[in-house]
Amino acid sequence: MFWWLYRSPYRVEDSSKPWPIILWLQGGPGASGVGIGNFEEVGPLDTSLKPRNSTWLLKADLLFVDNPVGTGYSFVEDRKLFVKTDDEAATDLTTLLIKLFNNDEKLQKSPLYIVAESYGGKFAVTLGLHALKAIEDKKLKLTLGGVALGDSWISPEDFVFSWGPLLKDLSRLDDNGLEKSNSIAERIKKQLEDGKFVEATNSWGELENVISASSNNVDFYNLLVDAGSDSVTIAASELGLLQEISMKRYSKYLTFRRTRFSTPGGDDDIDTLLNGVIKKKLKIIPENVTWGGQSNDVFDYLQGDFMKPRIDEVDQLLAKGVNVTVYNGQVDLICATKGTEAWLRKLKLVQTYLSIGSTIVGS
Repeated sequence: MFWWLYRSPYRVEDSSKPWPIILWLQGGPGASGVGIGNFEEVGPLDTSLKPRNSTWLLKADLLFVDNPVGTGYSFVEDRKLFVKTDDEAATDLTTLLIKLFNNDEKLQKSPLYIVAESYGGKFAVTLGLHALKAIEDKKLKLTLGGVALGDSWISPEDFVFSWGPLLKDLSRLDDNGLEKSNSIAERIKKQLEDGKFVEATNSWGELENVISASSNNVDFYNLLVDAGSDSVTIAASELGLLQEISMKRYSKYLTFRRTRFSTPGGDDDIDTLLNGVIKKKLKIIPENVTWGGQSNDVFDYLQGDFMKPRIDEVDQLLAKGVNVTVYNGQVDLICATKGTEAWLRKLKLVQTYLSIGSTIVGS
């Protein structure tokens, strides 16, 4: 499993406020944190290898991991080693943390914050629980500072039910489109209740196709714009492969921006960068390993877990006193704020708080 650790040059030594380390987990599943999170979002350099003024290194050390195995630079020589569940991915990540932290006393002094986006949120909460168990068993020497869930795919059911009403309110769907959307969402709910998780994943892909067709191709990563402006999506649409692209192409909006404002194969193209200059500089990536922003194989192997909720895991973290931060982008559709608010209301802690509030009001 490939990892990349940046030790911040801005680090401040203060025993009363230990300098934190952030573990960044990308989504997908199968999206590369070493590539996308690092060079396109929060790392010290952008895809042109120019300094990023907003890098999170200003506030913390940064640890990027290509997770699960098969993602980015994390390669497998035996296909049997691909993980099939979030728990298996958490086991691998916990093993990595043990190797990193147990042999580095300086790292042990830094509280670890697990920060994730999209499907990475499911990895984050399962890892959080696995890490806590390893800490309790004296196998892992670190302090878990907290978990941050950004636009995280914690409750797929709540998200698919949010799409139709949200787009109808924005006049992107008509009554017919809303009816089709809600009908498939109801089917997904039934499949999840019946434990038909792969079927639910397939229905999710069908729903995305219906939403795209009924909304004039709304962008699932920015509902204010239309998708399909980049050459890859246009070609996929003409070939009838839009569902495949939609299901497996993570960070579509970032990719669209990249292909719009840069030249594929140019100096600021991330594929060229990771398979060229960076790979040569690292000197440890086998020649036969090609970096990719999104691994279709990883996605396929996790189809049985893709639509499973992780609300209970969030509840368990909260019950153990872990600080959990939830934040959401207001124009994200796939992990819409409306869906996030819905699953947050299902948390035991929130339900208890609301029941106490209603009791006080009614008394």
